[in-house]
Amino acid sequence: MLVRTPADLGAVIRDRRKVLRLDQAELARRIGTSRQWIIGIEKGRARAELGLVLRALDALGLRLDTAIASSSKDAPDLDAIVAAARKGRK
Repeated sequence: MLVRTPADLGAVIRDRRKVLRLDQAELARRIGTSRQWIIGIEKGRARAELGLVLRALDALGLRLDTAIASSSKDAPDLDAIVAAARKGRK
């Protein structure tokens, strides 16, 4: 799923939590926060603490991945940059 808004992220977290048959209180316990925080993030709270969001994703077995959204031919080839940097270290 492409996540573009806090509400999108909240939906992903809620759906995965339900698939894993966790209630909000159990997820909160696993990541060290309150049930109220889980309720807020699932509702799309825009100002959630990043560290807690990352812990929630980890607890749910979700991966955060990034990609360049531009389809411009002028966009840098990140794979080529990384490969060249690795080659230079050897």
